[in-house]
Amino acid sequence: MLDATLKAQLKAYLEKVTQPFEIVASLDDSAKSQELLDLLNDIVSLSDKIALRSDGDDARRPSFALHRPGADIGLRFAGIPMGHEFTSLVLALLQVGGHPSKLEADLIEQVKGVEGQFSFETYFSLSCQNCPDVVQALNLMAVLNPNIRHVAIDGALFQAEVEERQIMSVPSIYLNGELFGQGRMGVEEILAKIDTGASARDAEKLKAKAAFDVLVVGGGPAGAAAAIYAARKGIRTGVAAERFGGQVLDTMAIENFISVQETEGPKLARALEEHVKQYEVDIINLQRATALIPAQGEGGLHEVRFDSGASLKAKTLILATGARWREMKVPGEQHYRGKGVAYCPHCDGPLFKGKRVAVIGGGNSGVEAAIDLAGIVAQVSLIEFDNQLRADAVLQKKLNSLPNVSIIKSALTTEVLGDGQKVSALVYKDRTNDELRTIELEGIFVQIGLLPNSDWLKGVIELSPRGEIIVDAKGGTNVPGIFAAGDVTTVPYKQIVIAVGEGAKASLSAFDHLIRTN
Repeated sequence: MLDATLKAQLKAYLEKVTQPFEIVASLDDSAKSQELLDLLNDIVSLSDKIALRSDGDDARRPSFALHRPGADIGLRFAGIPMGHEFTSLVLALLQVGGHPSKLEADLIEQVKGVEGQFSFETYFSLSCQNCPDVVQALNLMAVLNPNIRHVAIDGALFQAEVEERQIMSVPSIYLNGELFGQGRMGVEEILAKIDTGASARDAEKLKAKAAFDVLVVGGGPAGAAAAIYAARKGIRTGVAAERFGGQVLDTMAIENFISVQETEGPKLARALEEHVKQYEVDIINLQRATALIPAQGEGGLHEVRFDSGASLKAKTLILATGARWREMKVPGEQHYRGKGVAYCPHCDGPLFKGKRVAVIGGGNSGVEAAIDLAGIVAQVSLIEFDNQLRADAVLQKKLNSLPNVSIIKSALTTEVLGDGQKVSALVYKDRTNDELRTIELEGIFVQIGLLPNSDWLKGVIELSPRGEIIVDAKGGTNVPGIFAAGDVTTVPYKQIVIAVGEGAKASLSAFDHLIRTN
């Protein structure tokens, strides 16, 4: 199952296992069960502390649980955790085997202290770059607290469950049989939802923090670069982010970040966060900014308020809140979001195997999505508003070579139709004659660009007609002491490498402002 190179790497990791445990597999006579058995045999051959039993009685087959003598651990994989989930498997093996997690000590204690009964199920796809964060978080919580159980389920392998629960987006998380959430979540996010008093306690702690010299709002590439450059100046630096990594977390392949030939978004996001943690930076996660109160007079403090009820103050601010997926803003889109309307083809594409889908948008993102989906689904309809595609010529050539792709130009999407539970069709207007046409399908992938996350700044910071923060050559805004960087600004070309440079520039400008005014 595993090649020699992967076996050697895994063997090195498994040397960190300190406590014996066993893998209990539930199998049948299917080819997938044999494939899983081969994988598990490879694993146990690499460590004398891991044993394998194949007499499991779980209803989901193939699946396997990890059991450690003397410990009540409810951790199971239903399916074969390869692809993006192979790392989740390795971490589970290490943690059940006694290797400590890198999670902060206060979070570990919070997880251990959670009371109640929590049975989680996570549906993932092997191509989903967002799913491992959820799987790894819940696996770790299951290792730390016997009240928490978790099974990670490959949706492509257990299609009957996916259909019954009408799951059309991954990761989809169920708690005690009810939908708990969809999309990326870490330990902090999950704790905030099940430990109801945590948010209020954290808000009070944040309010008590001393003012920062520089507070960066946003944890994407621009925010990370700004934090590093500020911390290197030896000044008190903080980063408040809704999720560290920003839009990079939703990016699959990255091949144009200079000096890194190829990587994936989540991997780069982790590297950015680890780099920031090398410095004395106060990283504050799960904080979505809702209001900005500028300093009153020279020497005053700027204040940022968050939807958690917390607030932070700083002498200077760097706004790096990035952007989000642009929506179609048509009837039915919100109702069927996660029920056929999707924004990440890499994550959710496998759930539409053999079905009919549409991709909205003829730029690079839309055409790349159509190409990827064409290898999974039965039929792809690419819908472009303009009378020509805007994607690079090499992408268009590849798209035109695919037999199960149709391209519809001069088309304006007007409505998403469904049966109340899932998408059934899309209505568009033919802009050449204003006729309304309907396409019957099961999925719609929206790829029409980004919107800046600047709504909370209206009336305080000067914005462009598109909602971008207007910045000068040094990243300065119209308010002294407040700077901005990255995709939320008017700086053209929304690229990771540009955001990193702009973050560094804004940070240097903030430092220059500090030494000239204080």
